[in-house]
Amino acid sequence: MKARIPQHREFIINFPDTVDNAKANEGWAKLQQIVEAYKKDHNGASVYAPSFIEDCEPAVKKLQEEYGFEYTVEYVK
Repeated sequence: MKARIPQHREFIINFPDTVDNAKANEGWAKLQQIVEAYKKDHNGASVYAPSFIEDCEPAVKKLQEEYGFEYTVEYVK
């Protein structure tokens, strides 16, 4: 059996060591809330949906300002 997994884009998020652990954990929790809200608003769509990055990036950027993490968007095969 073969399964073809389509190429998709992902957020790659990193909290630098300079960010306090408690603040990083809070930031991760808020990032997870973005994912859950996306699923709810898009009938259970996964983070692999083509519109995920575009729909969520403004919220991720806002959290980035507050929590000081770094992120990139990468293509994954």
